Amino acid sequence: MSGLAESVREDGTVDLGRIYVALIGRLDRRGRLLWSMPKGHVEPGEGHAATAEREVWEETGVSGEVFAELGVIDYWFVSDGVRIHKTVHHHLLRYLDGDLNDEDPEVTEVTWVPTSELIERLAYADERKLARCAHDMLPDLARREKSEGRRTPR
Repeated sequence: MSGLAESVREDGTVDLGRIYVALIGRLDRRGRLLWSMPKGHVEPGEGHAATAEREVWEETGVSGEVFAELGVIDYWFVSDGVRIHKTVHHHLLRYLDGDLNDEDPEVTEVTWVPTSELIERLAYADERKLARCAHDMLPDLARREKSEGRRTPR
């Protein structure tokens, strides 16, 4: 996320249109570009927060620091005829450095999306549900970032 502290107005209200989220786009089997949150596998000895930071960097080209837990998504999918269970722990990361790139071979595009447009941009219902949770959390988190003197590096 970028722009948290900057989204807080003088009166303490928060303009969610000034907070941006990095999303990744992947082509599905039909050639449609589907937008989702960066995610990936935990490496041996790696915690969930470290995994989130690494995967965001690998998939988007930007470095982030976990500052809040967002939620967990549990789902099943089939790959090569095998049913696979996956649990994904999502976190909110504040932008630290870097420029968006789609160098990861699994990623087709990467973009910044204002949080005011996030829910309708996400392709998957479970991620839209998490985006609604983030939407509810963000005003307090943005005010905290501002009160701690944080600014988004430009």
